[in-house]
Amino acid sequence: MSYDIAEHIRVTAELLQGDQSFATVTLLAIRGSAPQIAGARAIITDQGIVAGTIGGGKVENAAIEYAQKLLNQIDGPTTAMETWNLQTQIGMTCGGEVTLFFDVQRRVAWPISVFGAGHVAQALIRMLLKLNCQVTCIDSRSDWIAKLEDNPKLRKRCVADPKSVLPELPENTFFVLMSKGHMTDLPVLAEILRTRQPLYLGVIGSKQKASALRRDLLQMGIDEDRIGSFHCPIGLPFGNNTPAEIAISIAAQLIQVRDQIGLFDHRKKTA
Repeated sequence: MSYDIAEHIRVTAELLQGDQSFATVTLLAIRGSAPQIAGARAIITDQGIVAGTIGGGKVENAAIEYAQKLLNQIDGPTTAMETWNLQTQIGMTCGGEVTLFFDVQRRVAWPISVFGAGHVAQALIRMLLKLNCQVTCIDSRSDWIAKLEDNPKLRKRCVADPKSVLPELPENTFFVLMSKGHMTDLPVLAEILRTRQPLYLGVIGSKQKASALRRDLLQMGIDEDRIGSFHCPIGLPFGNNTPAEIAISIAAQLIQVRDQIGLFDHRKKTA
């Protein structure tokens, strides 16, 4: 066996449980010199190799890049076989060829980013993790981030400048802003409106907060049509003001918008 099958099964199960996309690459055949033996296998995600190896070096780097390209193609192939010349295509001094087989497990998880890790966010994230979604929670307060339980579907980011995380987030992200208050929500809100066309953008708060946010955004030079594109107050109009019921109303609104825009064809169609 040219790879650790127990590790391979364990990592595959964890990625599937966490609704994470990944590709398995297998070194099928070798002609000439190669840094591994036939049958070597590795698991690749958007973060790089998470298990196994096909030998390291330039061949492995090329395989990572190719696998990640496949993973980023929403309607791309789920399998691919490539034969690469080590000199002309990979840039190695040794001669020969490698044939690689790529098996892509593309998970269609719903990306939701929650800016803030306070009481309502804690309740909301616990609910969202029961759904087919991938949640990112961003907050500058390490003690609040630490209160969130570890989960394969949850990515925790503790940063001094929360808006700095925006370039890392997928284009189809749903944004929920519920940080310490107006002055911490505003910079993130402004940056999203300047740089994105979000499918959903909501800010927790009252009608008075909404008016103040729109006034400040206008003073910051944000276009008026963009200023009217976010939800505040956030959530559907039911329930009371406890964190749990506010979280339920927000989760319901997120699901409602998701289905209205047809983000995922998740319902069974009947004739």
